[in-house]
Amino acid sequence: MIPGRSAAAAPAKWRPSLSLVVFLVLASVLLLPLFSLYFLKVYQNQLIRETESELIAQSAALAAVFHREVESAISRDVPLGAKAPPAVQAPTDGPYQPIWPKLELANESVLPPRPEARPPALNPNPAFVALGARMTPDLAATQNVTLAGFRLLDPNGVVIAGREEVGLSLAHLEEVAEALQGRFAAVLRVRISKHDQPALYSISRGTGIRMFTAMPVIVRDQVAGVIYASRTPSNVFKNLYEQRTKAALAVLFMIVPTLLIGFLFHRTITEPMRELVERTNQIGKGDRAALRPLKRHGTGEFATLSQSFLEMAQRLDMRSHFISTFATHVSHELKSPLTSIQGAAELLRDDVDEPDMDDDDRRKFLDNIIADTDRLAKISGRLRDLARAENPVAVGATRLTDAVAILRASFAALDIRASGDLDMPVRMSEENAMIILSNLADNATRHGSTAFDLSAARQGTLLVLTVSDNGEGVSPNNRARIFDSFFTTRRDSGGTGMGLAIVRAVLEAHGGTIRLVDSEAGAAFEVTMPISDSALS
Repeated sequence: MIPGRSAAAAPAKWRPSLSLVVFLVLASVLLLPLFSLYFLKVYQNQLIRETESELIAQSAALAAVFHREVESAISRDVPLGAKAPPAVQAPTDGPYQPIWPKLELANESVLPPRPEARPPALNPNPAFVALGARMTPDLAATQNVTLAGFRLLDPNGVVIAGREEVGLSLAHLEEVAEALQGRFAAVLRVRISKHDQPALYSISRGTGIRMFTAMPVIVRDQVAGVIYASRTPSNVFKNLYEQRTKAALAVLFMIVPTLLIGFLFHRTITEPMRELVERTNQIGKGDRAALRPLKRHGTGEFATLSQSFLEMAQRLDMRSHFISTFATHVSHELKSPLTSIQGAAELLRDDVDEPDMDDDDRRKFLDNIIADTDRLAKISGRLRDLARAENPVAVGATRLTDAVAILRASFAALDIRASGDLDMPVRMSEENAMIILSNLADNATRHGSTAFDLSAARQGTLLVLTVSDNGEGVSPNNRARIFDSFFTTRRDSGGTGMGLAIVRAVLEAHGGTIRLVDSEAGAAFEVTMPISDSALS
């Protein structure tokens, strides 16, 4: 793992939360029975439409026979009924006059049981009585095959043919009254069965209703009679048995969603959890290849959990690598001054036994010892600052305007210019803010800067601080190394190569960043600091 590399992040995309997944699963299980009931209702409505369509077709055939009998056997002197509506007299869509089924099984559409027939106000015309007698065999033959009930009514609504109620009037029925005015009518009525129904039939309302249709017979633009038909719609369970193959497919379609629910739980909860546990064991055994995003995250919570876990593991791995690399750097940096001190001390000691140096040579060696001692003291202090930066004692909150005022007093030789949202409080203590700014100012001074510009701007939850100077800048060969510990191009002037490393450590410990940006002159850095929670609320 290379120091400074960001943690491997999971692809950014929307993922459902665990609570949402659980809710959807429970809702799906809850709605399955409702979907079944809805399916039965839709299927029962389809059976009702089919029954209505069959009654329309059968009534139309009988109406054609009725029409022919009236034209051929009944004198034009015999009075007919009401005048047909204009739409029936002169259709606008060609020779066809289709009647489409429209009934649906709904609470408001089912009427009470059919009232009993009543004595007629006027006796039927003998001509229509004779017509009914001629058509009675046709009605009986049709009913034997279709299992539907048929009655022929004269222009006044009196039954002239049928198995029952011949000679009685049905003109008081809603559907018959509508047909006597020349309009087709169909209704659903509550059915009173003569036999006990199985308990299972109570699920389907279709078994407790009967359908009635009234089709007017139009002759010479007048109502000459009515074909009154009735039938009980097919039983949904009997029909399902007859269509058992399709019913089995419907059951299969109910099983498939259940299996999909199980698969959803496996993909969104079980599998990511199992992989995360396995990844934990691999990382615990030192397998760095396990520091990668999970194959599947499932839910938003698991994505956040796995990302937090990987970031923590990578920080620990980076810290371990940093300690190893840092120890190597420290030993190298301390070796040079210690070797120089040791060599100078040995020469001075030899000179005591056999004096061969003059005072200038002795002073030169002593100055070297003092210089190397000062360098060791600076390195020790920088190491202490770096340790404090890696582990900040307190976060706190501060405004950069206060830190800039202190910075101007500490670096009087620099022309420090500040602008922007410097009054925006950032989430770090004033001491840590001063460590960042003072190290950046010291770095600018060591590279010949006379001006030091600070410009702050808020971007969401971060304060972006642009720091620039007019010094020598950074050469292209050194741009990738300036944040490395102990890297310096000013070792001869006392540079330790720890300043920018300390700045980066302080910022990362507080959730911030620093990067070198392009500039026309000097060096420029972009620093991000998290804004204090008090300013966000």
